[in-house]
Amino acid sequence: MSALRDEIVALIRQEGPIPIARYMALALGHPRLGYYMTREPFGRGGDFTTSPEISQMFGELVGLWMAHAWAAAGAPPRVVLAEAGPGRGALMADALRASRAMPGFHEAAEVHLVETSPRLRIVQATALASSGKAATWHATMETTPSDAPILMIANEFLDALPIRQYVRQGGHWRERLVGEAGGRLVFGLSPELEPSLRRPAPDGSVLEICPAALQTAAAMARRVAAQGGAALLIDYGHSESGLGDTFQAVRAHAFADPLEAPGEADITAHVDFAAVAAAARKAGAAVHGPATQGDFLRALGIAERADRLMAGAAPAAAAMIASQRDRLTDMTPAGMGRLFKVLALTGPDAPDPPGFA
Repeated sequence: MSALRDEIVALIRQEGPIPIARYMALALGHPRLGYYMTREPFGRGGDFTTSPEISQMFGELVGLWMAHAWAAAGAPPRVVLAEAGPGRGALMADALRASRAMPGFHEAAEVHLVETSPRLRIVQATALASSGKAATWHATMETTPSDAPILMIANEFLDALPIRQYVRQGGHWRERLVGEAGGRLVFGLSPELEPSLRRPAPDGSVLEICPAALQTAAAMARRVAAQGGAALLIDYGHSESGLGDTFQAVRAHAFADPLEAPGEADITAHVDFAAVAAAARKAGAAVHGPATQGDFLRALGIAERADRLMAGAAPAAAAMIASQRDRLTDMTPAGMGRLFKVLALTGPDAPDPPGFA
């Protein structure tokens, strides 16, 4: 039993069952025992591998996309380059290295990282040490500078924001809660009905809502619409809103019971990109996509970049680069190229950005 599970069980015994959103926030962000506060979950030695950890090509292409967005905005002398949930800093480090190809961009860019984990902030600082750019860290996006155009990156950030789940029972929606039985965490349903949810569905259907993701998208959209710039949101999820249970945990690169060991496994849910896009559009931004990650990376030139990296490389290294390219763009049903989506937010009068034909 994890130490955090003991605390959550005690909390439930004192206050009663809690919404999944509160459980998820505790499991990931508890100040002492939360998942992201106590470990480095990325890469082979962790629990999962993100696109920037798979290949430098991912961060390089994102960096060039950002530099292009800066140039399209008129190459302002100062721009806020922000990333939400920077992981180990690999994406930003690769983006900064590749974007040196755009004259003037490095001189204009101020790096701001939105990260709550002190442990990961140290890792990120190490990753960026050779970039020649000093970073400033923030607990929330709201404290990043608002007096210059902003370029925002959020890769696998929205999926970790707390969700609420509702289950259709007897023709009504009830919120799914986390309770305890005999010291174990278990799912249950609230006795209260949710009259505000009027979506028809068969009994047993599960509806997921992520208010935090919608609020985040709206906040990014308002910043881009008011200040200029762009935002790039990359995550796994679905292009159209629907029903279904996507609440999941991953530990040691395998799926796990999300209630078994809070604080010791990554807990996420698939992103509803249709809802995110609607929230951003309502907040005043132009919305582009979602495109699949495979289509987006191919449009940005991942094939050509891979060919250049493979040229002159040893056979084993060239095979590895080709494998990384294929993994990032795999369009089979469970492949990253198809499962992951890319959404861009720009000012209402901005031209279509690269990757969104």
